[in-house]
Amino acid sequence: MDKHNFKKILKKVEKPARYLGNEINSIHKDTTNENLIRYAHCFPDLYEVGMSHLGSQILYRAINRDEDVFCERVYAPALDMEEIMRENNIPLFALESRESIRNFDFVTFTLQYELSYSNILNMMDLAGIPLKREDRDLDDPFIMVGGSCAYNCEPLADFIDIAVLGEGEELNLEVIAEYKEWKKNKTTREDFLARVAKIEGVYVPSFYDVEYNEDQTVKSVKPNREGVNEKVRKRIIRNMDEVYYPEKLIVPYIEIVHDRVVLELFRGCTRGCRFCQAGMIYRPIREKSLDTLTKSVRELVDNTGYDEISLSSLSTSDYSQLPELTDFLVDEFTPENIGISLPSLRLDNFSMEIAEKIQQVRKSGLTFAPEAGTQRLRDVINKGVTENDLKNTTKKAFEMGWNSVKLYFMIGLPTERYDDLDGIRDLAYDVIDTYREVHGGKLKKKFSVTVSTSTFVPKPFTPFQWHGQDTTEEVLNKQHYLVKALKNKDIKYNYHDSKTSLMEAVFARGDRRLGKVLLDAYKMGAKFDGWSEHFKLDIYKEAMEKNNLDIAFYANRERSYDEVFPWDHIDVGVSKKFLVRENEIAKSEKVTVDCRHKCNGCGINAHEIGKGLC
Repeated sequence: MDKHNFKKILKKVEKPARYLGNEINSIHKDTTNENLIRYAHCFPDLYEVGMSHLGSQILYRAINRDEDVFCERVYAPALDMEEIMRENNIPLFALESRESIRNFDFVTFTLQYELSYSNILNMMDLAGIPLKREDRDLDDPFIMVGGSCAYNCEPLADFIDIAVLGEGEELNLEVIAEYKEWKKNKTTREDFLARVAKIEGVYVPSFYDVEYNEDQTVKSVKPNREGVNEKVRKRIIRNMDEVYYPEKLIVPYIEIVHDRVVLELFRGCTRGCRFCQAGMIYRPIREKSLDTLTKSVRELVDNTGYDEISLSSLSTSDYSQLPELTDFLVDEFTPENIGISLPSLRLDNFSMEIAEKIQQVRKSGLTFAPEAGTQRLRDVINKGVTENDLKNTTKKAFEMGWNSVKLYFMIGLPTERYDDLDGIRDLAYDVIDTYREVHGGKLKKKFSVTVSTSTFVPKPFTPFQWHGQDTTEEVLNKQHYLVKALKNKDIKYNYHDSKTSLMEAVFARGDRRLGKVLLDAYKMGAKFDGWSEHFKLDIYKEAMEKNNLDIAFYANRERSYDEVFPWDHIDVGVSKKFLVRENEIAKSEKVTVDCRHKCNGCGINAHEIGKGLC
């Protein structure tokens, strides 16, 4: 792109630094090298969101270690930038080279959220890449997806060539290595897809056919050629001390959502929350050693200049060497005025002494996720925390000087009743009472309790995947009920837009027929659907009706144990038998113990994926 024109354009848009691409620790290579493989790593949301995604930072540097491959970043341009690009016929470009990704070898998308799908189509269209897989020719890039939503990428099957399932540090490089060999003769696109389909963790949707029953449910998903596995098995990294982790993170020019060093402690989770997809698909748990973490964090701080370190994992307080790690971080970085931050904390096992220790530089609010208001419902979802846990933890926090607490809940969980909503109110008021108890009956001006609720979305590969989502009307009624119940000047109540949650459920539980819905919705203007100010449910309703499909069929319908799911041909290592058993235990309002203490037979330890790791 011409530098002069580029500068003129940037003067007209909000936050021009989104499009510069010359940040500290970004990588640049000689693009005149004809043998260089061009790889666009796309995040289908704004720069500030995509730059905060740790997985993208990891893959960016892991892939660029190969001198023959240039991995560049691409984000969804904001609406003002997109308008200028379309007016001036500027195709979507990669940040590092500012060259059109239409001519790249791979265009890959990270799937973290179902409502980013319309942005994927928009970004492909901006790049001039044919949207439908069948319309692309030999010189078009291969469209590849990965991330948590890739485990059910059926709604995108019309548009993508490849889905990589599982952890990508090794898997993506194996796909690229196969491409290098194929490119020597560059036969047909199908030939390359047949080659990579043999790699464990690679799913090629076009190599599978779907049949439907008369009642519109899925009858079968079967390979349509020889040499293709009936089930596609996910990939994991077995040894977290040997896996590549970047010693540098790209430092943006503008503030992003998570603007700090991120230190990943482990992958997987043993808690078994029955609504949580990540806790199932990322099994088994694999920790990094203390030595690996201390070496890594020192490099990251030195190479970025950040003044905050965030400890990251699905359940950070479960890291087995957390006291030793926090001692090191405090001793090493407090003298440099570098703070430590923690994600949402578990109420049943987190030491407030650790919390106080690591927040010596700056004391932020504390965030906890009880998820449900009553013990009955917390047992249903297998959360495993009690009112006493909240009481004891907040009491310690207030005694140590904290003045604010955030509490996260879900509404619409299976078996939920209105007394469970009353329980949310009661927990919030209990926090106020605890604060008064600590401070002689008074509330300081700084004191606050924030209650946030999101809407339950049934996700694939969870014990609750058979349950329907509450209807929009039911969700709205519950939200309005809580608005009244939590009406107090010391309580702030936030809730998530129920309309976006509805379509999230549709795509999460969806099949290939939704591809036509997505395409029609995009043509009618759908984009940035994850942002409530841009989301238009009417567009999706019209697109569903046009294709003779029903929103309630996908989102709100209870499903039977013998129904074939659109994702049943994907193998995450956790057995369906275990998920059924957990759903039945939930109905009896009982908990399943943490599998660190007792194996619950999820299947991962007997599976080739996780054998020897549990």
